[in-house]
Amino acid sequence: MATHVFLTIDTELMWRHHAAGLDIAAIAARSLEPAGVGIGWQLERLAAHGLKATFFVDPMPALVHGIGPIRAVVESILAAGQEVQLHLHPNWAGASAADRAVHGSFELTDLSAAAQRDLIARARDLLREARAPEPVAFRSGSYAANDDTLAALAALGIAYDSSHNGCEHPWPSAIALPPRRIAPLAHGGVIEVPVTVIEDRVGRLRHFQICALSAGEMRAALDHAARARHAAVTIVGHSFELSNRAGTRPNRVHVARFEALCRMLANRRESLPTAHFADRPALPLDREDAPLGASLVRTGWRQVEQLWSNLVEERAA
Repeated sequence: MATHVFLTIDTELMWRHHAAGLDIAAIAARSLEPAGVGIGWQLERLAAHGLKATFFVDPMPALVHGIGPIRAVVESILAAGQEVQLHLHPNWAGASAADRAVHGSFELTDLSAAAQRDLIARARDLLREARAPEPVAFRSGSYAANDDTLAALAALGIAYDSSHNGCEHPWPSAIALPPRRIAPLAHGGVIEVPVTVIEDRVGRLRHFQICALSAGEMRAALDHAARARHAAVTIVGHSFELSNRAGTRPNRVHVARFEALCRMLANRRESLPTAHFADRPALPLDREDAPLGASLVRTGWRQVEQLWSNLVEERAA
């Protein structure tokens, strides 16, 4: 049986640009289409390689800045044949366009079970207003979810969650699962599809995120999953992470990693096919898949890359 790959892109208006007082046009540009390597470019590269991706879209900024920017990005994703699912950063619920210092809780897990359910329902309704199909999958902002979150999703008819991230456990990723859990399972009334993690040092986990792993580490993680016939691989990206933090120029290290990842997945499509959550692919839920083990060589090379990225590529233009 092939190992399904969920290539997920968390798509959101960035709080830092809102807090800095930028107008909504600048916030959207720097968050969703920064420096020519945002959602539009990512959609083009995915199409060129024949890959499926899930865009977890956070509609909550619509409470402050209107539904227009959210609807525009939802429509572009759907027009490209990719899927939109639900993302949620709760701080927007208490935010204001007039006073950029005010905000709600930054972590969903700070809220009661009832408050979580109400906020997720509100976000789902906003996503519908942005003309997205009914969501079947969810990821909490900052991976901040617990078993109350899963119960809320189940009550709302959302079948999948992808918030468990072992390298962010036990906070803010607080679902009651072991940190090394990477295989999908039934938990809390939903199917939990954890973010894939690897060991970068013995006993220390690092998640499979485009800006967190080198191309060599991504290649090793994919080959490990295919060799061991893992149930799934779940990869994280962001709408903004291929640019520098200011959103003013591409980060060439991250762009090269995205391109490399697309090539790897295209070349491995028989053993590692990409999938949408809405496809409801057959996922074995009884596996005990183990993360890729540590390699000092792989980790050392990534640390050199990261140093260059931080010192050179992240400089604002």
